[in-house]
Amino acid sequence: MRYAYFRDHGMFVGSGTVEAGCKAIVGQRLKLSGMRWNIPGATGILTLRCQHASGRWEQIWTQPHNQTTTA
Repeated sequence: MRYAYFRDHGMFVGSGTVEAGCKAIVGQRLKLSGMRWNIPGATGILTLRCQHASGRWEQIWTQPHNQTTTA
């Protein structure tokens, strides 16, 4: 990877930004005290949180999607 080139052009070359995003999106919701999730339920809530965080909230309501039962 051309780290110097990317840094010179103002691009991130570390994983810190991605790790912070994962902590905010995943950790703040799925790792609260007493939380228990099954895979379909966790996948569903993460999809919603990611869409909201990326500014694409309205997009999920205009596209056909698979519905799953969560418990």
